[in-house]
Amino acid sequence: MKLSTKARYATRALIELSRHYEKGPVRLKDIAEKQGISAKYLEQVLFPLNIQGLVRTRKGSGGGHYLGKDPAKINLAEIVSIVEGSLAPVECVDDPQRCSRHETCEARHIWVRLRDVVVQELESISLKELANI
Repeated sequence: MKLSTKARYATRALIELSRHYEKGPVRLKDIAEKQGISAKYLEQVLFPLNIQGLVRTRKGSGGGHYLGKDPAKINLAEIVSIVEGSLAPVECVDDPQRCSRHETCEARHIWVRLRDVVVQELESISLKELANI
């Protein structure tokens, strides 16, 4: 499994926001500069996180982005799944009907176990831990 830049950038942006948790909003431009990410691309990355409530936006003077939840309650699995979708290595893990061989596939149980291990590991890592705060 290979994560896209979207997942990596989302994680980096949220780490930056977690360092400012409860200190007020951070301008998109400042996050982008600090993390070496294009502001235009970062805006696209933050959009689904905003929809899901992990990131909030305040408009106007003194506005910017801030975390919508305590960083201790946000885990890496949540971030990655919001921007990437399913963490399953193959489609039949989430939807067995997508494969006509799902009932007889010799390898499907391995793909399910792999997904479960990845999810479990990512769920065990909070944003607070990643930000060292």
